[in-house]
Amino acid sequence: MKVEKGIFYRIDWVMVILYLALVLMGWLNIYAAVYNDSHQQITDMHQKYGKQMIFILAAMILAVTIIIIEPKFFSQFAYFLYGFFLVMLIVVIFAGREISGSKSWFAIGGFGIQPAEFAKMATALALAKFLGSLDRNIKNPRHLIMAVVIIILPALFILLEHDTGSALVFLCFVLVLYRAGLTGYVLLALVAMPVLGVLALIINKFILTAALFVLSVLIYIRTRRRFRHLLIVLAVFLASTGFVFSVHYTVYHILEPHQRQRINVLLGNNTDLKGAGYNVNQSLIAIGSGRLLGKGFLQGTQTKYNFVPEQSTDFIFCTVGEEHGFIGSLIVIALFLGLMIRIVINAERQRSKFSRLYGYGVASLFFIHFSINIGMALGLLPVIGIPLPFFSYGGSSLWAFTILLFIFIKQDALRYELV
Repeated sequence: MKVEKGIFYRIDWVMVILYLALVLMGWLNIYAAVYNDSHQQITDMHQKYGKQMIFILAAMILAVTIIIIEPKFFSQFAYFLYGFFLVMLIVVIFAGREISGSKSWFAIGGFGIQPAEFAKMATALALAKFLGSLDRNIKNPRHLIMAVVIIILPALFILLEHDTGSALVFLCFVLVLYRAGLTGYVLLALVAMPVLGVLALIINKFILTAALFVLSVLIYIRTRRRFRHLLIVLAVFLASTGFVFSVHYTVYHILEPHQRQRINVLLGNNTDLKGAGYNVNQSLIAIGSGRLLGKGFLQGTQTKYNFVPEQSTDFIFCTVGEEHGFIGSLIVIALFLGLMIRIVINAERQRSKFSRLYGYGVASLFFIHFSINIGMALGLLPVIGIPLPFFSYGGSSLWAFTILLFIFIKQDALRYELV
């Protein structure tokens, strides 16, 4: 008689080990980021590293719970979870606590819960549930619109909380739409949009519009000059022009002054090393000072003397760079890339369309957080307050990413049963 292998035997331990390694390294870097000689106990609950230990233990409980729970629970309750966190996003606007200009936290005792982090996980579930149905076709305009609505709704509510960074994260779900069968032109547009957005802020918008018009004419001339081509080129020109003006208006009339200042610093319009550019400048000094092998654990001077604001959260990566150098940074990046590649490989072997698309949603969320957070620390992207998964201090981020990942680990372990 064949003995059925237990669920803990069938899970992908490579993903689990990568997760544990990143969580442990994240905790050690939080400890280093806030450590000083007066700290005597590693379990001090008054310090961030003490609190993070509690968050990690809770995350472990969540992970085990997800592994042993009914396998179809998350697909069956995907819409319910999505709706619940949409309601939480609305409630927090009126009853939340404001932190750093963003009203996106529920205060519970001495801790805070950020619904936006869990809304990303719920959106990945709902999108996979919707597109995973056999009667859904992403090339059907009605189905595409519904999928886009699922993505946009939580992003809009998060924008109302003045948390622009978390709202931008939802753009990553375009990769899920692409894997579901959407044309590759969408990805091309996704790449072109940030380039055009940057040009809109460094070139006069009317000059840029004229350049787009000339480019459109040249493209049309190189085609067969059919009426259908003319309509396509005209539509792209009008969309591009509208995007240019909307970016300009958003940056100079909607964004908060400090957000606008950060963008201007990034684009070189304003150096302001004592103001909006201070964080990034200090982060670059810390990372650069680490050189090849770093200064050693707890030996970072930029870290120890608190030169870098938000070093345990948004700028946690500069702690890695200063104390562990280029080699340590490379190891962290390799671990993240290894985890994301493993998720994509496992997503492709799923028999269930829901599991496959959910896997791509998981990988997309990890990738955009990883890219933006490290890009901020290196001065390559604006500072928009995106945590580095498993590294940045905070329970909401750690728990949400743990749930996000272990749902997929559970789906992958039962890929032959879940069709």
